[in-house]
Amino acid sequence: MSAVGRAIWFIESHFGNDITLQEISDVAGLSRYHLSRVFGLVTGHSISGYIRARRLSGAARTLLDQPANILEVALDAGYGSHEAFTRAFRDQFGLTPEAVRKQGHTRNLALLEPIRMDPARLPELEPPRFETLPPMLLAGLQETYPYGGNAAIPSLWQKFNVHFGNIPGQIGNVAYGVCTHIEGEAEKFRYMAAVAIDDGSDLPDGFTTLKIPGQRYAVFAHRGHVSGIPATMHQIFGSWMPNSGIQFGDMPDMFERYDERFDPYTGMGLTEIWIPIKE
Repeated sequence: MSAVGRAIWFIESHFGNDITLQEISDVAGLSRYHLSRVFGLVTGHSISGYIRARRLSGAARTLLDQPANILEVALDAGYGSHEAFTRAFRDQFGLTPEAVRKQGHTRNLALLEPIRMDPARLPELEPPRFETLPPMLLAGLQETYPYGGNAAIPSLWQKFNVHFGNIPGQIGNVAYGVCTHIEGEAEKFRYMAAVAIDDGSDLPDGFTTLKIPGQRYAVFAHRGHVSGIPATMHQIFGSWMPNSGIQFGDMPDMFERYDERFDPYTGMGLTEIWIPIKE
């Protein structure tokens, strides 16, 4: 079972109780920091967000299935007061617990079912190659997304592609999709659609720059449609990396590299996934 699979199993077995990130990471076999990064990249959820959504999804069903008052449901879900539970429930589903009990169904709620990591549905991972890159200066459009908000990334690329090929100082015809961890933030990550440049002046409005240090990378191939990248990520971060004995580098979390082997119109082709590692 992968590191993420072990983490999900532990969460599903214990989320009715108070569990800590340290307990989950111990079972997964990764540090707290790396498990947080891996879990978000693979599942589209932060660990705390997944636990919260699973508890509240269970609470929503309890509101309909059992006659307990709402405070009892709140306490069973790990909330210390009716008010705290109502606030979290409304933030998650857009309705109050009272409204859900009154309507008598959960069909309009986005309940979260347990994530099932089915190895049979995951792509076979090709062995990586290893490369050392010099420092790079990237320029592009950057947005902050919640884990699970990856569906909005194509619209960022649509805005960026208007400029691709005409960016002052652009080096070559390669595009990069860069994921970076936000220090102290477990719910969100930054994603940048970018190119390498030789000078950061005279950039289009809204563009930002990012300096990436020279470092060693493990380079993986993703073949097929770009929407399948999360499944390849699961194999890399959930299985290969924990079993490789190799440590993550510090920055960025990873980047996707798109060259002439990828067709941005159809989303098909070869995408390279570059993971910084420590030598």
